[in-house]
Amino acid sequence: MGSECHEVVRKPRFLCLHGFRTSGEIMKKQVEKWPESVLEKMDLVFLDGPFPAQGKSDVDGIFDPPYYEWFRFNKEFTEYYNFEECLQYIEDFMIKNGPFDGLVGFSQLRATNMTKTLNETIQGAILAGGLPGLQDKGVALTKVPKIQNLIIIGGAKFRSPVVVEKAYASPIQCPSLHFFGETDFLKPYGLEFLECCLDPVVIHHPKGHTVPRLDEKSLPTVQSFIEKIQKTLSEKEE
Repeated sequence: MGSECHEVVRKPRFLCLHGFRTSGEIMKKQVEKWPESVLEKMDLVFLDGPFPAQGKSDVDGIFDPPYYEWFRFNKEFTEYYNFEECLQYIEDFMIKNGPFDGLVGFSQLRATNMTKTLNETIQGAILAGGLPGLQDKGVALTKVPKIQNLIIIGGAKFRSPVVVEKAYASPIQCPSLHFFGETDFLKPYGLEFLECCLDPVVIHHPKGHTVPRLDEKSLPTVQSFIEKIQKTLSEKEE
């Protein structure tokens, strides 16, 4: 009797970077609202930021501590502290636990706290979106493979002139998927970052600054994005 050959499709592996004063575990719980038909196609690794949160978390009382930060900054979000240590921390983790096929960046904020500004909310999404450009310029992630894919939920751009000059010097050419909430007060910052991406895939949802549930309209878009990555990985490994 003949035997059937079943092709084994490798799951793309994503490093997930959480939002301000939350944690990898919190981000994992948020992403788990996505259907299994999507989650089963990806290998998601959730990393805690390198520094304990200094100050109250907006998710305190909603999600359990501990809470972490990626780096620290001034009031205007134009000067960063411990930023180089943050980049080295991410690279060391990628060296030890990689390789990774992409990054997922997210910013989690309490939906009722609509007065917060950019400098107090987004970190994971800014990092994920800025790292490809910093890597291309040779100032970050120089010892790991090139970032190939991005998933950005509630994104934005860095504000430090020194970082901006390097992170967005050239268009971001890797495939990218972006989520925008119609009632997200940070949506304009995300649209600004979108202009830096060469060929982005965009999903609009009716909620605010959160990981959205995938409805019948957005689900096929996400599935198609992941399947294209899987196809690219399979072609490279043939």
